[in-house]
Amino acid sequence: MSRSQVVAEHLPLLRRYARALTGNQASGDAYVGAMLEALLQDPALLDERYGPRAGLFRLFTQIWNSVAINENADVVPNSAPMEQRLTNITPLPRQAFLLLSLEGFSEEEVAFVLQSDVAEVRNLSGVAGREMAADIATDVLIIEDETFIAMDLESLVKNLGHRVIGIARTHADAIALAKTKKPGLILADIQLADGSSGLDAVNELLRAFEVPVVFITAYPERFLTGERPEPAFLISKPFQPAMVSAVVSQALFFQRNSRNRAPRAAVS
Repeated sequence: MSRSQVVAEHLPLLRRYARALTGNQASGDAYVGAMLEALLQDPALLDERYGPRAGLFRLFTQIWNSVAINENADVVPNSAPMEQRLTNITPLPRQAFLLLSLEGFSEEEVAFVLQSDVAEVRNLSGVAGREMAADIATDVLIIEDETFIAMDLESLVKNLGHRVIGIARTHADAIALAKTKKPGLILADIQLADGSSGLDAVNELLRAFEVPVVFITAYPERFLTGERPEPAFLISKPFQPAMVSAVVSQALFFQRNSRNRAPRAAVS
């Protein structure tokens, strides 16, 4: 397999990881683009001791952590104490948490990617999990037609301290539930049993109010092509509980940061 084929094989999931770090598609892709430019200039930068995928994530991490590119990415002047605490977990603890939980790397592979050691990886991941779980409990709408998957998701989000306002099996159910109480987070399957679309339901809800959304699909590669706006938070089926926990925390983290960064209206 050629070098370009190796990169192309792992690029979709690297782009997903980049978006999880930055909170949006354009910013994540900019970092991936910078990594690809560096790799084109010097192919020897790809260290494949733990395989090409880990090597690509290692090179991406070097770009992400470079002062020249990332020095102001998470600086929030005059931020509130809670936002400062969330900002302080960036970048290393959050990277370790995502590499383990979202991307499924082993602790040894994460240590290689972060140029660290296993003990430090465990410490960083624990810090991120504790910090992100604080002060972000919310009401969750689950859009999922498979009963056992829906039950698993409900249990997971409740264990994270959130409340579930309902489980919708169809587009119509989702709209009806959201009218009874506005959710603070949506977990949505894309293809529902009756042929309706979880994606369409979410798009309709987003026209009425802003809410972070995590999509769950058995075919993530169909939504990671770079040819159209893509979900910022995407989980593959079958999923691991740790992956759901990581992505839910990330979605709420960026939503909270976005709200705190927005200019506040004057109170009269």
